[in-house]
Amino acid sequence: MDLQKAAQVIQAPLGETLSQLSAVFAEDIPHQAIAELSNCSFAPFKFRGEARRPSVTITDLAALQAVLPSKGPWQGRAVMAGVDVPVVVLVSDLSVPSALLVLLRADDTPVPQEVLEPANALWDVVTAHMEGMRNEAVPATLAVSRAAAAARAVAISDLSDAYGASLTALLGVLRDRDGDDSAVRSRAVDLAVTALVELRARADLDRAQTEERAGDAFERLAESLRRVLRGRDVRLDLGPPGAEEGADRVVPTEISSTAAAVVRSTVHAMLDDQGSVGRVHIGWKIVGAVLRATVRDDGPGTLSCGSLDQRRVPERLGPLGGRVEVDAVPGWGATVTIEVPLGPREAPREDPLTVLGARELEVLGQLARGRRNREIAGELHISESTVKFHVAKILEKLGVGSRGEAAALAHEWGAAR
Repeated sequence: MDLQKAAQVIQAPLGETLSQLSAVFAEDIPHQAIAELSNCSFAPFKFRGEARRPSVTITDLAALQAVLPSKGPWQGRAVMAGVDVPVVVLVSDLSVPSALLVLLRADDTPVPQEVLEPANALWDVVTAHMEGMRNEAVPATLAVSRAAAAARAVAISDLSDAYGASLTALLGVLRDRDGDDSAVRSRAVDLAVTALVELRARADLDRAQTEERAGDAFERLAESLRRVLRGRDVRLDLGPPGAEEGADRVVPTEISSTAAAVVRSTVHAMLDDQGSVGRVHIGWKIVGAVLRATVRDDGPGTLSCGSLDQRRVPERLGPLGGRVEVDAVPGWGATVTIEVPLGPREAPREDPLTVLGARELEVLGQLARGRRNREIAGELHISESTVKFHVAKILEKLGVGSRGEAAALAHEWGAAR
């Protein structure tokens, strides 16, 4: 493998990676188009091809997975964009699921193994680079990842609504027993059912690229930590989540990847910035709407927040509204607690009573105490008709239909007295 070419591909902007790979392989593996299905933070599916060629879909690449090896190159024929074509597929097992690079060729001339092996090695390098960026989850990469995921989700939602409604209506008409030409009707039903299945499969595949089980995320983290600690005299204790801790809960990959990156950074801080550490324990569970990870060591207990700041832990957690807490006791070790919300935080409710004037707040306070209009008038030294006027305005401004509802808001927001 030409390391200079590998460096050239990796140094290119993420949006140009596929074009760079196509240029590198153009001479040894001639092709008309190239497609990628990976865990890339920028977008898991990409396609580049000749303008006159129909675009390959993510479903086309997913269908290949049934015949591909777990890793290494494969060549043969496959249906791409509705056409049976010769392809070369490079498969890297450095990500889960395996990352695929598909080159669509013009002829069936076999590509020599001595060409395929270094090509797959280059794809392994690129995949490892993309996995590193995804796992480190720096804010800029994370923002791009979330934007791409949101765009895919909106597109799939729109397509699902449109195609679902159309195909459901089509099925209803075609299943009408009173119609003519049963053969045509049967064929049309088969086509509509196939389209529905493909649409659902595409949505499921996209979900698999953007979500994962909390338990699977922990296993991925554990494997990376074993590599980190390999060769160091440090014992790794793992506390995987059980069913009650949310092992089967599905979480967005940017959440789990960020939490895992912060845990790894914390482990590095514990080992590098303290004295002797002989044991590190990792806990991982879902509590309510939060993914909580704990990292505990048996070191000297000198870990500081500054150590985590240097490794950009708060910076990584910031875009997701996460937080980190350090509890270090000299002579007893340190415990770091990391919490990442599973979804956007709810915006704080605005005080509905801000629309009321000073006198209206006084009247509301009296209402909250259960007083009638005559009693309020006497307490505030105003006429009963004025009280009635204020009560009507209070109900209108608060958007409630009764004195009881207004009183409930007064108690909730501290206006009762």
